[in-house]
Amino acid sequence: MAWLRWLLWMLSVAVACYAAFVLVMRMLFPLPSLDGRTESAAMPATAQTLLGMGALAEMAAHPGKSGVLPLGNGVDAFAARMVLARAAQASIDARYYIWSDDLTGLLLLNELQSAAARGVRVRLLVDDNGTRALDPELAALDAMPTVEVRIFNPFTLRSPRLASYLFDFSRLNRRMHNKSMTVDGALTVIGGRNIGDVYFDTGNEGLYFDLDVLALGPVVDKVGADFDAYWSSGSSYPALSLIKPTAGGAARLAERAATARQSPQGRAYAKAVEKAQLATDLAAGALQLEWTNVTLFSDDPAKGLGKETRDGLMLTQLFSAMPKAEKSLDLVSAYFIPEHQGTKFLVGLAQSGVAVTTLTNALEATDVIAVQSGYAKYRGRLVDGGVTVRELRSESGDRKTVNDFGEIGVSSSALHAKSFAIDGKRIFIGSFNFDPRSARLNCEMGFLIESPTLAAGFEDWMRTEVPSMSYLVRRDGEGQLVWDRTDPDGSVSTLTVEPNSSLPLRTIVTVLGWLPVEWML
Repeated sequence: MAWLRWLLWMLSVAVACYAAFVLVMRMLFPLPSLDGRTESAAMPATAQTLLGMGALAEMAAHPGKSGVLPLGNGVDAFAARMVLARAAQASIDARYYIWSDDLTGLLLLNELQSAAARGVRVRLLVDDNGTRALDPELAALDAMPTVEVRIFNPFTLRSPRLASYLFDFSRLNRRMHNKSMTVDGALTVIGGRNIGDVYFDTGNEGLYFDLDVLALGPVVDKVGADFDAYWSSGSSYPALSLIKPTAGGAARLAERAATARQSPQGRAYAKAVEKAQLATDLAAGALQLEWTNVTLFSDDPAKGLGKETRDGLMLTQLFSAMPKAEKSLDLVSAYFIPEHQGTKFLVGLAQSGVAVTTLTNALEATDVIAVQSGYAKYRGRLVDGGVTVRELRSESGDRKTVNDFGEIGVSSSALHAKSFAIDGKRIFIGSFNFDPRSARLNCEMGFLIESPTLAAGFEDWMRTEVPSMSYLVRRDGEGQLVWDRTDPDGSVSTLTVEPNSSLPLRTIVTVLGWLPVEWML
């Protein structure tokens, strides 16, 4: 038994050393104080701004309803944000999980800078996990008189930033995954897109299939109040309490944006944005909105500190208010881990006669292998329970990317949207992935929209276009999972292993599935 005593002693020493390490590092790199943090609130739409004047007139014509317009095209989604930022006269409130240091990231950040220079109040809330290369630019923006930048759940050790997980994992494992941009209290854009080229159909890499929605009306005030709750939460820290500004930072941001704008990619993309019909309609106040009932669902920001109640969870709110599907449920999720309860729910619907279809990334298309390992454990049960299970192929359809050479086809795509439609009557569009991380760790938000037009259009897309972009997963005659691929000529080929995957990759997925990490995927 001497070896056991020695092992226990070594474990005790290791635990003590790690505890000492955590204590020392938290002392050396503490969170800054929130004392003295300024207070502010969302500005409502008023007739003193052009956007506000138009919004108030539309709201008077559609009392109690909100106007919505889906943004399925990446160029349209970027154009909406740029046109709104340029039109801003009073305020811009933006919050994002990722803000990339690339063409679209720099252009939109520079647009916020330009708005602030003409006196617009800008509040920017970013999650610290997705802005690793932009500390100098964020500090420069924050230094402007009418701008304040806050960072959600910051890494106190700025470089190497991820090393902060070693001594503050429980806090840093909780991220703000919300995405919204509201201008003059009049219009807002929310959905699945972060800020970066891969979300806006540009660059020389693959693209994300994603979905946002532009909204006008009473729901905009709800988004404003929700932004305020996050802005004043215990997880949001003034950027300058964490980042030291550098000399000439403002000029550096403007110069970098100008360089990006004049690059071949920048010039090609500018032409694409200018040609976007949405940009023209938005600038002319001629948007083709659908006026209907729209409900915002959002996590209590206390979730970022692990202090939320069950009633404060977005998932609880959403499923309490959502009617039960009677005919169809079409669910799209980039990262899909239904867990035992979700699997039971979906299978139960399918066995009651509801047509249930799910779409997530195939192994060849996913950008998070660990999530695929969590999903794979439930895939067979879904198939056996009567759910139509589809997986997006990486070469999914005629996608176009705007790169140095203008518009060309691309061969690589991945799913990033998070939406579902019920009975062709209601549709959810937001940031919420149907996985444990979105349910219990990350802060999320989204709209539930009563719209037969949008919901039926979503269902039609799932029925008519998705089959040619995805694999259908089913059992063969021997009870093994197989993947059916429908080619453009209508022929179907069947694969008996995960398509376009190697044995080592499939082995990694299997091994990861054995580990007790599903709770944080």
